[in-house]
Amino acid sequence: MNIEYLREQIDSLDTEIVRLLNERIGVVLKIGEEKKKHGGEIYVPSRERQVFEKIKKLNGGPLPDESAHAIYREIMSAALALEAEMKIAYLGPEATFTHQAARNKFGTSVEYVPAGSIGEVFDRVQNRTVDYGVVPIENSIEGAVTNTFDQFAVTSTKICAEIYLPISLTLLSRYSKKEVRLIYSKQEVFGQCRGWLHGNMPNVELVAVESTGKAVQMALETPGAAAIASAMTSDLYEIEVLATNIQDIQGNTTRFLVIGQNYGPATGTDKTSIVFGVKHKVGALYDALSVFKTDRINMSKIESRPSKNKAWEYVFFVDIDGHADDPAVARALEDLQEHCTNMTVLGSYPQAEA
Repeated sequence: MNIEYLREQIDSLDTEIVRLLNERIGVVLKIGEEKKKHGGEIYVPSRERQVFEKIKKLNGGPLPDESAHAIYREIMSAALALEAEMKIAYLGPEATFTHQAARNKFGTSVEYVPAGSIGEVFDRVQNRTVDYGVVPIENSIEGAVTNTFDQFAVTSTKICAEIYLPISLTLLSRYSKKEVRLIYSKQEVFGQCRGWLHGNMPNVELVAVESTGKAVQMALETPGAAAIASAMTSDLYEIEVLATNIQDIQGNTTRFLVIGQNYGPATGTDKTSIVFGVKHKVGALYDALSVFKTDRINMSKIESRPSKNKAWEYVFFVDIDGHADDPAVARALEDLQEHCTNMTVLGSYPQAEA
């Protein structure tokens, strides 16, 4: 065999691959037409899960599973864009961690719409000016993003999917480390690298802003300023990298949620998020949560937030294993309502790999 012969084989295979890709897209577009006729959602996380699991089983190598996943992510992204000219809102501007998480979930072919705040992402989804939104919900070091929880209490949006994004923090500036006098970033980001900042930049002023992308923009405009953001912002904004991996704990991960109008069917490996309030009496929360033990439902998270209706009253956000349509979960939720002043299912969605 010589190189020319092998290249001819590649050319032949490429011809077949392109033909099959377009044939696949043609079938997808027919499915999209049927969805529109019956009012179905274009993006179906449960079907997405099935495709990725099928591809992993079919893949015999030498192509790594991660590469096969990435390829099919882009194939499905192109299909979504052709089906509905899909728009995804995210906490902007470009190159924020939320933007990265959104691109990891939806690929590069759909349209991304930056929003100036988490509240604006919810508003755009609620008002249907975008199809879906991506928002941060919690970080493995700093915990809850409270603004996101509060938005769920005042909107009717639903959780469709979740995304886990490993966070690598980078110090960026037009100036040297010795010249930096203030650093911009999100408050949560400062918490994730507090130890590094204390040891390396002890006398520098820390200024919290809405997003890491905004932080980089302000660092470019302010003399003696730097920003903490993702490494990808270096190329986008043409700003120098002063230090990498400055997070205090390796394995730092942020969980993001995809929000939309509806949540999808069960996949067999799901998570359900709910919010509820309880009566102001002794043992009320204990009685409410006991239903999960009785019905053998695992609770993976609980977070409390002020109810906004009355001082010192709270609502509780809870994640449990399973889908709201699963018989055991449905029974537990029905039992829970007996102990609550109100209860809302925020969504049931496929569990993502942390």
